[in-house]
Amino acid sequence: MKSILIIGLGRFGSHIARKLNDMGHEVMAVDNNEERINNALDYVTSAQIGDSTNRAFLESLDVGSFDSCIVAIGDNFQNSLETAWLLKELGARKVIARASSGVQEKFLLRNGADQVVYPEKQLAAWTAIRCSSDTILDYIEVEGDYSIYELSMPQHWVGKTVAQIDIRRKHGINILGVRSKGKLDLNVMPDTLLSPGASILVLGPDDALQKVFRI
Repeated sequence: MKSILIIGLGRFGSHIARKLNDMGHEVMAVDNNEERINNALDYVTSAQIGDSTNRAFLESLDVGSFDSCIVAIGDNFQNSLETAWLLKELGARKVIARASSGVQEKFLLRNGADQVVYPEKQLAAWTAIRCSSDTILDYIEVEGDYSIYELSMPQHWVGKTVAQIDIRRKHGINILGVRSKGKLDLNVMPDTLLSPGASILVLGPDDALQKVFRI
């Protein structure tokens, strides 16, 4: 279990808070809007109304005691930038900030943020990939030129084992899991049989994935 400070409880921040709560983490939420704070009380550990650009207020939160601080302010970039900078100045271990443009991303990284999330850009890439092929069920971009795809089972693989496919040796692609009847099995062995109606989770270089699965 980790302790997370979330600053900004708009739609983005509140979704993060709910998910972290579902995962069993301790969440402290901060917003300058009393209504947002009241709405979040059911799914956060604690909450405070305050101005995150106020140094004294942030000092009172003991930001260095949190495993991560998330700046989820979406309606005022100046406040987001100042908050990220102050958090780092006050000893925050890890600052993750939201950006809505490439310029914002660069400024945040230069002024306190350790990591930046760019929801619109990431969602656009995810949507474009999903729409590029009828066989793609999900997509995760991994560091470098690698990605993870969940794909419908190729018809010519049905009835064969992972060893018979031999996709790792041929193309450097790893089969991470097989999902059948809604259940994901990550215990993939050479003798795992690939069945019809299932989907596969694969990890590999983008160029190899695109070539093998015609993405």
